[in-house]
Amino acid sequence: MLIELANHNDDIRRLLEKGYALRYDSGYLVVRDIPYLDSHLARQVGAFVTKLVPIDKVRVKQEDHQVFFAGSAPYGLDGKPITNLGGGAASLPLSKTDVVVERSFSNKPPSGHFPDFFAKIEHYVNLIAGPAMNRDSVSPLTFNVDHDVVGDSVFHFQDSLTSRAEIGDLAAHFKDEVVAIIGLGGTGCYLLDFMVKTPVKEIRGFDGDFYYVHNAYRSPGYLDDQDLGKGKAEVYQRRYDNFRKNLKLEKKYIDRTSAADLEGVSFAFVCVDKGSARAEIFELLISLGIPFIDVGMGLNRKEGPLAGTLRATYYPPDKAAQVRDMQLAELADHPDDVYRAQVQISELNAMNACLAVIRYKQLRGFYLDKQPPFHMLFDTAELKLFRQEGP
Repeated sequence: MLIELANHNDDIRRLLEKGYALRYDSGYLVVRDIPYLDSHLARQVGAFVTKLVPIDKVRVKQEDHQVFFAGSAPYGLDGKPITNLGGGAASLPLSKTDVVVERSFSNKPPSGHFPDFFAKIEHYVNLIAGPAMNRDSVSPLTFNVDHDVVGDSVFHFQDSLTSRAEIGDLAAHFKDEVVAIIGLGGTGCYLLDFMVKTPVKEIRGFDGDFYYVHNAYRSPGYLDDQDLGKGKAEVYQRRYDNFRKNLKLEKKYIDRTSAADLEGVSFAFVCVDKGSARAEIFELLISLGIPFIDVGMGLNRKEGPLAGTLRATYYPPDKAAQVRDMQLAELADHPDDVYRAQVQISELNAMNACLAVIRYKQLRGFYLDKQPPFHMLFDTAELKLFRQEGP
């Protein structure tokens, strides 16, 4: 619920982005991690609680200028109770037992009212937390992640919402997406890294190969000795499990018989470098009506240094067979491919993955898509992107 509130109420969004530890509880906005001084001038931590009055399903306003407080009476640096607080003893039932309201405060600003929740909380923070902040150099801006902030998010934690990925309207475009990544090699693992941080509903990944030292040179993250010799799917599952939910990576190859593995998939990325495997995957995806993007590289050493192209091709469900028949991707094996001998090219893998993810997000309405291409080629020698519209 807090995510929805922040999405539609600018003042609550500002509080989140500044770093306040917010929580939605029983119709109240709770601001935790508020430092203050008690009667012995010892530092304590309390919380403000203020009522949210609904305007509609997602917009709220203040009831008045007062707040509730979970904590003892606050004192100033002079050892005396902070004056002009008004209010008095109070209690308030909340669902979370770690915040226990003990009193209320009533301190009007000079104007007689607060323009929004941001101004209201800042006012009381300066008044109540000011002495502790000044004496001990502490801050209520803890960016403390609360599971209530995450709510139904696919992520295990919230990065203080500074990127607005979870509170922007555009994130809703991904909420029902089930994405398959077929192949977790050089480009596929970078693509996985990007998609893990995208709020899609579910990610499924498939790769039957093992993880060796050379894989570490073209994959994001760190090299753990314990990973060597294990399946790529197992390695990346462990690497990203603490980041998001609904991530299922399997040590298996996808072929024309793998329809059950792709049940419910709304989009797929094909990241394999073997033509015959790509042909079977294409056949399966086309038969299931799943839109997909296929990526690939074509590199050579004709002039000494490596040169060539990166490719990202979109296969819309209604024209996928037509695009396949254009033979833009290799559907046969070439054992002497230079790419197989030059694996330490992580920047090209990442670039190839970027092209595919950006195009996918255009298709889902996240990025503006003025002249939609179905086929993109990036020339590494001239650093030029060639786009083909249609088909």
